[in-house]
Amino acid sequence: MIKLDSQHIDEIAALLAVASTNSFVAAGKAIERHPTIISKRIASLEVRLGIRLVERTTRQVQLTDAGKRLADKLRIATDLIYEAQQEATDAAAELRGCLKLALPATMGRLWLAPKLPDFMAMYPKLELDIHYSDEFVDLVEGGFDAAIRIGNLADNRLVARKLAAHQRVLAASPVYVARHGMPLEPAHLLAHNCIGNPSLNSYPIWRLSDGKCVEMVRTNGTLHTNDSIAMLDAARAGIGILGAGEWLLARDIAAGTLIRILPQWTFDGDGGVYLVRPSRRYVSARTDKFISWVTDLFHSIPWGQSEPLSCSDPGQP
Repeated sequence: MIKLDSQHIDEIAALLAVASTNSFVAAGKAIERHPTIISKRIASLEVRLGIRLVERTTRQVQLTDAGKRLADKLRIATDLIYEAQQEATDAAAELRGCLKLALPATMGRLWLAPKLPDFMAMYPKLELDIHYSDEFVDLVEGGFDAAIRIGNLADNRLVARKLAAHQRVLAASPVYVARHGMPLEPAHLLAHNCIGNPSLNSYPIWRLSDGKCVEMVRTNGTLHTNDSIAMLDAARAGIGILGAGEWLLARDIAAGTLIRILPQWTFDGDGGVYLVRPSRRYVSARTDKFISWVTDLFHSIPWGQSEPLSCSDPGQP
């Protein structure tokens, strides 16, 4: 059995600090060592392993691909060591440490943020670091424990669990329909003001399916925005027809402020709502508890209910 000595541990600490800061100076501050000591430890590790781990320039240091892979695996190892210590000293229900999450901005704010205090109350010593964004962040590079993603998954470095089905549907206000008429087939959308989202890969084409066939419509409209709430406000005000996820439209459709357009048609290939995490053999106890909690939470989120989990108005920022 190969055992780690104090020198190996010091080298690992130096590499992880550099991986987090891309700087010998900042790494030294993080673990309270002089930058020259950090540099020497990295050099010693490179000699021992026979591979370059860090590229050094006059302005900064960057991990090589080999260095990044090693740092990722070492983070897993250090997490396991921490978890082992916690299990030995804490009560079974008590979690500590930091859980870093990436959540979709609008859905996260409307459906998850109001319930996260319940999760935190269950584990009061657990720290949450939450990144809200509609962009897909790199979980491995960013050091995230887990994320919620909507749509189709392509990153094979991730382990995914489907939490809910996801459909994008069409809706407009009764005022808009009274003024401009109700489209009866996808081709009729060409004559309507369609609210566009330039962040979608298919923009400005709407690819619609009724379960039997697929029709593609090149939409036109006077409003183009990547902000879900802005689109929802515009649709409520009668500006045009909106294509969006049921999670965004369900409350308004139930309340009658929006009505379904072409209800037999949905956007093709919408995927689902997924819990994803980096592809690791081991999962920390805090990540495992969050996965269980959010899975149960989505079991109780029917998109068609009249009231979302938050009592706040989703039209407000």
